[in-house]
Amino acid sequence: MVPRRAYLPEGVPNFVTPAGLEQLLAEREALVAEKEAVTITHENEKRIALNFINAKLQLLNSRINDARVVEQKEQPGDAITFGASVTLKNVKSGMTRTFQIVGVDEADIAKGKISFVSPLAKALINRKTGERINLKSDGEVIVFEILEIAWL
Repeated sequence: MVPRRAYLPEGVPNFVTPAGLEQLLAEREALVAEKEAVTITHENEKRIALNFINAKLQLLNSRINDARVVEQKEQPGDAITFGASVTLKNVKSGMTRTFQIVGVDEADIAKGKISFVSPLAKALINRKTGERINLKSDGEVIVFEILEIAWL
């Protein structure tokens, strides 16, 4: 069973940052190297291993072919768009956190990167510094204030 790629809704363009495209290309290079390094001598096991890698490559190549690179320098500086890095303050707790809105394959919450199809990113798009957004989570509404918008 080949693991699925990150969820991208049907019909939604596969937006990626330039770094996201580099990440996908590096992943493809690693898979090609892994395929070339298969040294299994048992023919059936080798065939299974190669089919698994080929299936992963097919899914990855599809994502790469569908990728639409969004250049940050082409984005307006006053409103949040794809690729923006946004610093938010939880109004209730006062805690701040910075997130970058990225493609589905580059999203990594531990690194502060959220997918553009996530509820938080959808709530942030087209908003400006100083605005507040409401996000429902586990039955409660969390209010965030947008402190800063930047492009990396």
